[in-house]
Amino acid sequence: MTYTDYALVRELPDMDYETAVARVTELLAGEGFGVLTEIDVKATLKKKLDVDFKRYVILGACNPPMAHQALSMEPDIGVLLPCNVCVSESDGGGTRVAAMNPAAAFTLIGNPAITGVADEVRDRLQRVVDAL
Repeated sequence: MTYTDYALVRELPDMDYETAVARVTELLAGEGFGVLTEIDVKATLKKKLDVDFKRYVILGACNPPMAHQALSMEPDIGVLLPCNVCVSESDGGGTRVAAMNPAAAFTLIGNPAITGVADEVRDRLQRVVDAL
């Protein structure tokens, strides 16, 4: 697994795209997340720009209790919600999964009270990525 300042990334060289999307969705549910939005980047780029792109989906994941807690502490934090998890075809085969690191995103807030929520959400997303 790869860790960057803003994303938790995992390369899955032996997992096909459809399986990865289904597995990520299942693992998110196990951590209390529902998928609120699903953006098919490939289809959108074809429709809007008439360009071909690899299969790539952005899943907008939300854990309602965690979102409620964060919104109660910082009403405008909704601009950083939901937590995006991207699943894409890797060049040469396999799949890549990247989940946002809410702890990094929430540093933009400047409210230290939000740190605990951000860390908990990060830990849950980390477990999803690790379980793939």
